[in-house]
Amino acid sequence: MTETENPNTNPAEEPIDLPAAELSIEDRLATLEAERDEMRNNWMRAEAEMANLRARTKREVEDARLFAVQKFAKDVVEVAENLKRGLTSLPPRAEGEAEIIGKLRDGFEGIERSFVATLERNGVQTDDPTGKLFDPNLHQAMSELETVEHPPATVVQAWTQAWTLNGRLLRPAMVVVAKAPAEQA
Repeated sequence: MTETENPNTNPAEEPIDLPAAELSIEDRLATLEAERDEMRNNWMRAEAEMANLRARTKREVEDARLFAVQKFAKDVVEVAENLKRGLTSLPPRAEGEAEIIGKLRDGFEGIERSFVATLERNGVQTDDPTGKLFDPNLHQAMSELETVEHPPATVVQAWTQAWTLNGRLLRPAMVVVAKAPAEQA
């Protein structure tokens, strides 16, 4: 190995450095322009990559902010569903019912309205799918009902509501879907 050889470099990768006297001005200019264009291209690619990274990071931070409470929201939705079930299990208003029963019913209905309004202010929405077309992204078919009263693939009854957090599904609605009746023989 001679003194001028560097053991850490590959001779094939080293640029050939011709003396300036051997290159014409046009050739030197073309070489410098090519190097400039390559550096500009590399710089533009790096700028684009940084812009993509900034946008991706911003999106991830926003998603983390919007959906950090997803597990908590899922649990709270279960409480809202149970409160709704409790209210629907109460007997309907009747003449001559005890005043305390009416006040309890009114109180629980007020609590439920307030609770749902609080959830909505925090990005948790509910949707009653009854009468809408079945959407597998929002609904879970629990049963099918043969009927001529409703078009096929229409939600006839909702056992539970669909719940979303900032547009992302928390809990699908459990529904009964209409289907065309089988042909009678």
